[in-house]
Amino acid sequence: MEAATPLFHFISSHQPLTQKQPRCYSTNFGLVNAAETLPETSPSISLESLSSLQFDYDKKFQSLISVRAMHAKMIKLSTEWDSKKNMQYFISGYLEFGDFQSAAVLFFMGFAENYLYWNSFLEEYTYFGGNPCEILEVFSELHSKGVNFNIEILAFVLKICSKLRDMWLGLEVHACLIKKGFDLDVYTKSALMNFYGRCCGTESANKVFKETSMHVSLLWNEAILVNLRNEKWAEGLQMFRDMQALLVKANSLTISKVLQACGKLGALDEGKQIHGYVIRYALESNILIRTALINMYVKNDNLKLARVVFDSTDNRNLPCWNSIISGYTSLGYLDDAWELFHEMKTCNIKPDIITWNCLLSGHFHHGSYLEVLAILRRMQSAGYQPNRNSITSALQAVSELGYLRIGKEIHCHVLRNGLDYDLHIATSLVDVYVKNEDLTSAQAVFNCMTNRNVCAWNSLISGYSCKGHFEKAGDLLDQMKEEGIKPDIVTYNSLVSGYSTSNCIKEALGMIKRIKSSGMSPNVISWTSLVSGCSQQGYFREAFEFLIQMQDEGIKVNSVTVSSLLQACAGLSLLHIGKEIHCLCIRNDFIDDVYVSTALIDMYSKCGNLENAQKVFQGLEDKTLASWNSMITGFAIYGLGTEAILLFDKMREANIQPDAITFIALLSSCKHSGLLDKGWKYFDHMKTDFGVIPTIEHYSCMVDLLGRGGYLDEALDFIHSMPMEPNAAVWGALLTSCRIHGNVELGELAAEYLFKLEPYNAANYALMMNLYALSNRWKDVDRIRDKMEAMGVKIGPVWSWLKVNQRIHIFSTAGKTHPEEGEIYFELYKLISEMKRLGYKSDTKCVYQNISEVEKEKVLLAHTEKLAITYGLMRTRNTAPITVINNTRICSDCHTVAKHMSLLRKREIFLKDGVRFHHFREGKCSCCDFW
Repeated sequence: MEAATPLFHFISSHQPLTQKQPRCYSTNFGLVNAAETLPETSPSISLESLSSLQFDYDKKFQSLISVRAMHAKMIKLSTEWDSKKNMQYFISGYLEFGDFQSAAVLFFMGFAENYLYWNSFLEEYTYFGGNPCEILEVFSELHSKGVNFNIEILAFVLKICSKLRDMWLGLEVHACLIKKGFDLDVYTKSALMNFYGRCCGTESANKVFKETSMHVSLLWNEAILVNLRNEKWAEGLQMFRDMQALLVKANSLTISKVLQACGKLGALDEGKQIHGYVIRYALESNILIRTALINMYVKNDNLKLARVVFDSTDNRNLPCWNSIISGYTSLGYLDDAWELFHEMKTCNIKPDIITWNCLLSGHFHHGSYLEVLAILRRMQSAGYQPNRNSITSALQAVSELGYLRIGKEIHCHVLRNGLDYDLHIATSLVDVYVKNEDLTSAQAVFNCMTNRNVCAWNSLISGYSCKGHFEKAGDLLDQMKEEGIKPDIVTYNSLVSGYSTSNCIKEALGMIKRIKSSGMSPNVISWTSLVSGCSQQGYFREAFEFLIQMQDEGIKVNSVTVSSLLQACAGLSLLHIGKEIHCLCIRNDFIDDVYVSTALIDMYSKCGNLENAQKVFQGLEDKTLASWNSMITGFAIYGLGTEAILLFDKMREANIQPDAITFIALLSSCKHSGLLDKGWKYFDHMKTDFGVIPTIEHYSCMVDLLGRGGYLDEALDFIHSMPMEPNAAVWGALLTSCRIHGNVELGELAAEYLFKLEPYNAANYALMMNLYALSNRWKDVDRIRDKMEAMGVKIGPVWSWLKVNQRIHIFSTAGKTHPEEGEIYFELYKLISEMKRLGYKSDTKCVYQNISEVEKEKVLLAHTEKLAITYGLMRTRNTAPITVINNTRICSDCHTVAKHMSLLRKREIFLKDGVRFHHFREGKCSCCDFW
């Protein structure tokens, strides 16, 4: 009894902590008389009731003073004051009223009773607001006062050092263990391995393990866990193999972690072997192992075996249900995940926040962005408060949908619930505002962040860069460095992308060099950003040049690179190279990528091979909106309006909601096919039936549709009724229609606007001169020509090209003539003679020069598309189709000649004239003479 009394003196000598103390392990406990801490009105407790332990443990203390008073009387009067139940009762009392140091002292001094419960003590300690550092403070003070600790206490302190990553105190404890000769104990060794693994790395922990002469089961399990905790998956798995070779038994925690390693490494065969080990040692009933097996099979994309394990589990707990639901959502089986969710509730298992987050994350990662928001609302209605993972998934969905208003609503929720401190949420908010082009709000959120990581900096720099605000992006880059955040490859890649898409190719290339000078290597994203930017800006040749540089540096292309290259192929109509890239896609399993498949459809359509475009489209299992749009656009390019409309109907049957691009493609197909009524129908219904608001592009299509059909006055009225100011595309469509139908008056009106909107666009002047020439108004032709000379506007050369035997042959109105020009003209004269016998007459109206009819016929023979087609007929095998690319709209005479050539030589001819293809076969054209 006397020996125990100083313990209470020690406990009662200090005040409870109201604030967490700094990590400094020196305290000053004064030893005062226990009676001084007892109030005069302390409750009277009889000796009989204490000695017989008739104590009401359910009764709660009213204050810290009552805890101390009761504790003092227990020490003085009870023979069993230090029993396990009493210890735990008073520890909880001290914790409840904030006297964390007294609780820690009591725990240490009664460690013989408490050491099995150290983990729950830590949980309770932190639950009441205690700082685990204070436990170490108490240990240091007790140690300095000469308290002699046994091996269990030292191991416990090591575990706290591990949790707090306190390396120096842990090293002191290790030294103490060595001095006392305790370091050979297996439990101590296990604690040391855990400490070194968390504070110094796996090498130090493995060294402790290797220095141990007796590798018992406990140490093997700890060694494996240390490696796996540090994500040394392969090393941990190898240690498990070595352990099994020595016939050492693994515990359930080790098995579950090794199964996790199999999932991380994609080691399905090893996972199956461990599954066999589980069955062999009759561990199937262990729910922890069963859950780990489900996760392992899911990570290895083997949902079938995961479901077998799940279905054979009798007592499924919540983590087990969450694992299988997570598996279905992560692999895209969202409907099956919902079925499991409902089945789970019928089994009286209540979903938790993890269940809901699995559904949110799965729907986001598989593109069901609207469903993410619906799940969030449903989750809140069910009484669940979204945590940071829930909010992050919702914000990511909002970013993809472009729903700025909903993003702001979620932002308000974040502020109301005090979640704005969270780094992931704040970074996601910056990203939402950046992707919705609200850089002011993005900057405001960024400025309020107290702890900005590199992701937050990158998001804002990317936002300014993509909008072309390079000076601001540069300032942020400098500020980022000043605040000690080192820019990574993502930072520089965002600048490369911004420069590339803003037509600053030279600056983008300079940023690539800057990446190298900073000690990093440009990766596939760096080069792909450059290639993509060139493709988007029409620098197709440069895109292939950068591809060569990329390959020279040993960097392999990814699916995004391939999509950009296919775009370049489409721009240059390089069918052969496009086919080679298609083969590359098949070899590298890019073909299932939605962007690649869409780019392939677009490439084949624009390179004159609509048949292959349809094959790619039909081969898609999961047809996205982009793929439908691309195929409809392909039909529009060839003037196949009926086919485009049929495909649109199939798209609606597949429950794919059309967007603005869909209707641009539909209206384009109608205008190229002369389907005026259909065009009006889709234009009228796009807003009312599909919620798509017409943009300037849709209005431009309608003007073109009306104008080409000869409804020029109606087209002008339509322009005047537009809700927005008509742009150059609208007036250009009207001027083109006026030239087709020879309406000079309206043409002059359209040209007047065009000369103001695009004063240096030579195509507008050329159209007006052609219109005047059709009406023999040669003085007006000269006037326009003089105006062009005065402004320095020049009409570029007209050219056509085709590929023969892997070589490009160019026919141009400027530059060198073709080396085989004589033979080409000889063959063309022969063809014209044969055509005349079939009734062909040259259309001299296509020559806009004030010369004689004979001279006009000679000029017609020199049209580049005629020369290119003739050369193709001469130098290609008889069955091969001929593809000619022309940079201007084909004239009616060349169109007629091409039809005759296809008939006379029985050849298919594909001719691209700027924006659309003409497919000539057996004397007919796919455009049905409407272009």
